[in-house]
Amino acid sequence: MQSDYDVLIVGAGLSGIGMACHLAIDCPGKRVAILERRKAIGGTWDLFRYPGIRSDSDMFTFGYKFRPWHALKVLADGESIRNYVRDTAREYGVEQKIQFGLKITGADWSSELQHWTVTALEEETGKTRTFTSNYLVSCTGYYNYDKGYLPEFPGVERFKGRCIHPQHWPENLDYRGKRVVVIGSGATAVTLVPAMAADAAHVTMLQRSPSYVFSVPGSDKSLKALIRFLPEHWVYSFARRRNMFLQRTLFKAAKRWPDKVRSWLLNNVRKQVGESVDMRHFTPAYKPWDERLCAVPDADLFKVIKAGKASVVTDHIETFTEKGILLTSGQELEADIIVTATGLQIQVFGGVDLRVDGQLQKTGELMTYKGTLMQDVPNMAWIIGYTNASWTLKADIASEYFCRLLNFMDQHGYAVATARAPSGEVQQAESIMGSLSSGYVRRGDSVLPRQGRNLPWRVLNNYVRDRPMLLEQPIDDGLLEFKRPAAVSQPTAKAA
Repeated sequence: MQSDYDVLIVGAGLSGIGMACHLAIDCPGKRVAILERRKAIGGTWDLFRYPGIRSDSDMFTFGYKFRPWHALKVLADGESIRNYVRDTAREYGVEQKIQFGLKITGADWSSELQHWTVTALEEETGKTRTFTSNYLVSCTGYYNYDKGYLPEFPGVERFKGRCIHPQHWPENLDYRGKRVVVIGSGATAVTLVPAMAADAAHVTMLQRSPSYVFSVPGSDKSLKALIRFLPEHWVYSFARRRNMFLQRTLFKAAKRWPDKVRSWLLNNVRKQVGESVDMRHFTPAYKPWDERLCAVPDADLFKVIKAGKASVVTDHIETFTEKGILLTSGQELEADIIVTATGLQIQVFGGVDLRVDGQLQKTGELMTYKGTLMQDVPNMAWIIGYTNASWTLKADIASEYFCRLLNFMDQHGYAVATARAPSGEVQQAESIMGSLSSGYVRRGDSVLPRQGRNLPWRVLNNYVRDRPMLLEQPIDDGLLEFKRPAAVSQPTAKAA
């Protein structure tokens, strides 16, 4: 029984479009479709529309390997990234393979039929649609698109102003001349504060505890000089390799010499904000890279604080009031608008239950193979990027590996590939994001796949080691179980 597609990709964001492009390049004969719940390409970059939305990784490594980012802006804005992803889909003929407005409600593997059956709700009409595919690739990221994380704030119903979560930013919100409080200290908060400070009466960043924040150049002036003398593609290729090296060096240094990296980061903040700002607001209790570092372009956050357009308060919330927020210290922050930049909710595979021959697969009990395939789940891949470097670096090589796997299976006449782990391999106490202590990771630990004791069952977050493991090591390493098409009968010993 032939399936509708060879490969069914769920999600038309950065990872999904990248996966489809890799298939177009390396497996051009495959029948591919992308199912996307939203009505536009872009994923995260189409969902988030708050002021100042931008990447928190440099674009030279955040761009696709096969279609490098060709601009000098280091941290690109959301619209530029959306356009980049959309243009990439158009250039590689992927755009017409997308079916929009479909919410996936189930995914079931049949060993008898050797394919996936995916059910989807057409949200606009209420119709249920069914798709079958030989392979299923989840490119839905790792957080819940429907709602972000929102703690239960006491007295929130008393607040007379407007309360907003950045994940669902109101269109055309007018905050000119308004007093704004942004609750949070992560990447979203440090982006919102300088973006809103330009027009708001005042913006206060309210945090329970500080994060590490460091400034990067808004544009790469050194590349601008090089482009005058060298071919453009050489220059951008150099920038990509250089920034990958710098990212990895900073991470390794933070793990090896945390106190020295901490001092370096804090000294840079002190130079930017000046003597009038209390450094306790920028001095975290944890070590660098226990949580992601927050990058700001051209010190924009520090500049608005130094100019008095914004301020930072480190305290705990006692209760919301009619006028704003009462803190445990007794201080009251008056506000017209409160923005709850309180984080994400972890969600694996877009919240869809995976079943193999009717049995529910509990992701919080399974491992990943090479950070790409799911243990004991046939013909299924999960494309997830790095947490300590640019997301796309890992998404690119994971997609390349998947294409290698498909071509290997075609060459040897295999229909099914399943990653099988040896007994005793799983580490139940450690998830694939266990190296981070961020709140959203701790909250979602139970649903995240586990780490293994050894490779390839451990997620490394290390491009230098991941690249040869995914792109150079043999596909058949004894850990993948292969099966031939069920319809092809094998000769018996007597017949042979």
